[in-house]
Amino acid sequence: MTFATLGLIEPLLRSLETLGYQTPTPVQAQAIPAVLAGRDLMAAAQTGTGKTAGFALPLLQLLAMEGPKVAANSVRALILVPTRELAEQVHEAVRQYAENLPLRTYAVYGGVSINPQMMKLRGGVDLLVATPGRLLDLFRQNALKFNQLQTLVLDEADRMLDLGFSEELASIYRALPKKRQTLLFSATFSDDIRLLAGQMLNDPLSIEVSPRNVAANTVKQWIVTVDKKRKPELFVHLMRKGKWKQVLVFAKTRNGVDALVEKLQGLGVNADGIHGDKPQATRQRALDRFKIGEVQILVATDVAARGLDIEDLPLVVNFDLPIVAEDYIHRIGRTGRAGATGEAISLVCADEVNLLSAIEMLTRQTLKRQNEPEFEPEHRVPDTDASGQVIKKPKKPKKPKVSGGGGKRNLGKWVDSGDAAPVEPAVKPVRKVPVFNTGPRKRKP
Repeated sequence: MTFATLGLIEPLLRSLETLGYQTPTPVQAQAIPAVLAGRDLMAAAQTGTGKTAGFALPLLQLLAMEGPKVAANSVRALILVPTRELAEQVHEAVRQYAENLPLRTYAVYGGVSINPQMMKLRGGVDLLVATPGRLLDLFRQNALKFNQLQTLVLDEADRMLDLGFSEELASIYRALPKKRQTLLFSATFSDDIRLLAGQMLNDPLSIEVSPRNVAANTVKQWIVTVDKKRKPELFVHLMRKGKWKQVLVFAKTRNGVDALVEKLQGLGVNADGIHGDKPQATRQRALDRFKIGEVQILVATDVAARGLDIEDLPLVVNFDLPIVAEDYIHRIGRTGRAGATGEAISLVCADEVNLLSAIEMLTRQTLKRQNEPEFEPEHRVPDTDASGQVIKKPKKPKKPKVSGGGGKRNLGKWVDSGDAAPVEPAVKPVRKVPVFNTGPRKRKP
């Protein structure tokens, strides 16, 4: 099968040839004809399998061949994404695909001045990539109209439909024409998301080219158990031991990102971090420097978990496990992309056991455990399995207390003055270490 057999027009085929695209991936082979036919679509495929081309190529073809010229402050197709970094990446792909087409494309997102974006939209845009918050800002300031909208795409749809975006999306939906084509693309779809999506789409075609909620089999995964306070020390040890050259590290909080970056920089490591508190220009500069190898270690919150394409990234480290289990799949999907292989290591402490259990149940696999010599945790991480159970070891029976007797204590044993055999002293029960249940709480990256 070739892209030509899927019905793509010659200008798009020329762009694909320039980019080195030769054979459609499974999700592209199924999605492109469906989008060209005008179907609503819900497509699930593992990260790194070419979902962006699966919706962008046919969408550009429809815009080039159908519909009136775009009016001032109007948009004909809208792609919604959850993060600023993903907006930039998706728009760059769209721009490359549309190189030989007479279409105007643009991306808008927060963290930068809104005025240049308003100026750009005055002439109208055929295809707009946007984050929900900035899109609403532009709409409410009358810089954007939706009366010409033909197609809505939700990229990383599970996060877009998450509670964190629900109010913004509801406001956007009310402003959009009811008659439109709607496309949902993601690597993961929970049952709740599928139910909600079914209410948004009109007779949708469902595409699943891989098992649901499964990480790519090109990524080797394992965990290293450690006490929470020793995670930074263990990370540095593993980095030096493995002679890591390029690593994307995920931390749970913004403060956690800053603390690890500060520690690494103090050791002379070329490290940088990105999170929601940093200006967009700073975030983009750090990501660009990481992609070209100027930054060795990039530490990030989940703003970097979705959709970002970093060529030949060898390793992802979960310094902290994600609160939402689906984010684990997206995090480790930054490596092992486009048929390449990669590795994903998670540093897990005792109070993350429930997060670990949720990940294993979602991915239907028990992650291999390793203990690093001299870093074995004092607070044992309970065993888990893919059923979602935390396996607790049975309690050891207490030894009976010995009553009576006297004598001298010698080397931990009671010794009578006579020749009787020594008797073990009463043993205090070992204090169990509590396992803190963090519970899966959702938060914005």
